[in-house]
Amino acid sequence: MAAPSLLNWRRVSSFTGPVPRARHGHRAVAIRELMIIFGGGNEGIADELHVYNTVTNQWFLPAVRGDIPPGCAAHGFVCDGTRILVFGGMVEYGRYSNELYELQASRWLWKKVKPQPPPSGLPPCPRLGHSFSLYGNKCYLFAGLANESEDSNNNVPRYLNDFYELELQHGSGVVGWSVPATKGTVPSPRESHTAVIYCKRDSGSPKMYVFGGMCGARLDDLWQLDLETMSWSKPETKGTVPLPRSLHTASVIGNKMYIFGGWVPHKGENTENSPHDCEWRCTSSFSYLNLDTAEWTTLVSDSQEDKKNSRPRPRAGHCAVAIALRLILLWSGRTLSKKPLTAGCCRTCWYFSLEKPPAPSQVQLIKATTNSFHVKWDEVPTVEGYLLQLNTDLTHQAASPDASAAPNTLGGRTDPHRQGSNSILHNSVSDPANCTKPEHTAVAARGMSLKSKPDSRAADSSVALHSPLAPNTSNNNSCMADMLWKSEVDEICALPATKISRVEAHAAATPFSKETPSNPVAILKAEQWCDVGIFKNNTALVSQFYLLPKGKQSMSKVGNADVPDYSLLKKQDLVPGTVYKFRVAAINGCGIGPFSKLSEFKTCIPGFPGAPSTVRISKNVEGIHLSWEPPTSPSGNILEYSAYLAIRTAQVQDNPSQLVFMRIYCGLKTSCIVTAGQLANAHIDYTSRPAIVFRISAKNEKGYGPATQVRWLQGNSKKAPLS
Repeated sequence: MAAPSLLNWRRVSSFTGPVPRARHGHRAVAIRELMIIFGGGNEGIADELHVYNTVTNQWFLPAVRGDIPPGCAAHGFVCDGTRILVFGGMVEYGRYSNELYELQASRWLWKKVKPQPPPSGLPPCPRLGHSFSLYGNKCYLFAGLANESEDSNNNVPRYLNDFYELELQHGSGVVGWSVPATKGTVPSPRESHTAVIYCKRDSGSPKMYVFGGMCGARLDDLWQLDLETMSWSKPETKGTVPLPRSLHTASVIGNKMYIFGGWVPHKGENTENSPHDCEWRCTSSFSYLNLDTAEWTTLVSDSQEDKKNSRPRPRAGHCAVAIALRLILLWSGRTLSKKPLTAGCCRTCWYFSLEKPPAPSQVQLIKATTNSFHVKWDEVPTVEGYLLQLNTDLTHQAASPDASAAPNTLGGRTDPHRQGSNSILHNSVSDPANCTKPEHTAVAARGMSLKSKPDSRAADSSVALHSPLAPNTSNNNSCMADMLWKSEVDEICALPATKISRVEAHAAATPFSKETPSNPVAILKAEQWCDVGIFKNNTALVSQFYLLPKGKQSMSKVGNADVPDYSLLKKQDLVPGTVYKFRVAAINGCGIGPFSKLSEFKTCIPGFPGAPSTVRISKNVEGIHLSWEPPTSPSGNILEYSAYLAIRTAQVQDNPSQLVFMRIYCGLKTSCIVTAGQLANAHIDYTSRPAIVFRISAKNEKGYGPATQVRWLQGNSKKAPLS
């Protein structure tokens, strides 16, 4: 992983939901895309639990129940799957805790747990500023600050360097404390330090790394504890060691420990000769330690000024969590520059991208018309937007809409539409001139779609719907059917396309003429990719794209994801009956990530019927009952319907993306019975959730239009359907 640049910091500028009040001394953990915050203080100790969704930028207060713990600050806070453990901390000024609570985040249920004391010795005393680290089924408690006085108003601090091990039960509950016998020199007493656990992939020996803290003065020492041999050591490091500090954060991402912020001695103070800090200040310095090579690297030095406010302010007592490839910082505590406690707490949230985002999934089709596509792709967590591009060779124009040749197969070489035929058709062969192949299909699966592998002429494009689509009133040549799903057919919805660019994707439909297109057609080289635009969400309505300037193969800057000035570029409308390739890439602070695999879709040809709609599937004694509604845009009289079932063959087993279909119905009725015998031969598609795949298409005077594809979910069983 390359060293990140200084430009990777991003401030989250807008939230929704109840935002927590500013604080310091709080703690945070991550569960998937959620950051969960508890405790902290600023004019009183906070006792509420806050949750922040890093994908939607939304805060919420879960309705917790059970043995709700009192508010605390500078406590231990670790996450094991979906359960969270809280230990110790300050519950009020001068009064510290040694109680242990467990939160089941899947149910937001708190429970006070009472671990067994060590076989010999006492359990941990009440404390704050300790480290509490999880590895496997054990938590490791080290050091902290205790109050020697029984009077909470008379605080007599005692720095600790004791070490405890807490064994956890699987799923819920704890076993008890133990005091492992360690070897080597034990680190000096301290509090407000950090401790992380890292295990090299090849060595298999987990090690705990303790850095910094304070014991009258700030510390900059690094200690290592081998958790298998329980041996303490002080590793020799290379590079510039960060300044002595406390109340900083340490986060492990990959093989690096990232250190941010904290209290550091004031400039000019001689920390070697002074046993105690006279003055201190917050810092925004940022470094990491490569845990494999023991080398420090400075990303932001302590003396580096930030006149443009392009990174977080100096802070201490903040929290930091790692989510995906981002380091999230929130509500850093005090922001003062000297010892008198006159500063407040900031309330800002920043994140730091460590590398470019991964490639999104293939672009999927929601809806196609004669001159537009509604497309989507799976979300990539913690990104700022998506770059959508298309590619086409417009020298291959659409076939004449008046083509008189009789349609061939729905993706096959023979004519399966002859009455009584039981022909088999394959995914990989098509007849784009007559729109007889289901270039645009609707897939009923929750958030997933059937993967397609396009051939050289046209693609079998699956569609996942991510919100109810309104009926198409602006274009009568729609190539997609709105779906109504019963219990056997999972439901999906479609999201509106929201952009962060100046793309105009909602142009009116363009009439098509076989003599000349309505707009001059630009001739593009086969491998030139043109921007459709940069989109904030994972859907887009595509009716135009931006033409490349002469001599350029691409227009988007990759360096820091700068948005091109689309107002200076010419736009080109989509053309009916034309195949377009699509790809999409995610964008974060490090730039544009790799592109997705290619998808290929074809705009509709005027005159052919749209896809059947409102598909229903229900069980009966004979098998299942399959019904549908006529196309909303028949473009003439419907002469017949055909329904197809994906079947098991050796070809499908060798290449699951190439489905083979058998026609199971041909006639004027808008329903049919699929027998148990036919279903016994059905192919179970596992490209997303297990499902049986049907296709239904309509025919008018010009031929067959696109098919509606339906995935009938089968649960997780690989057995024959309807068992």
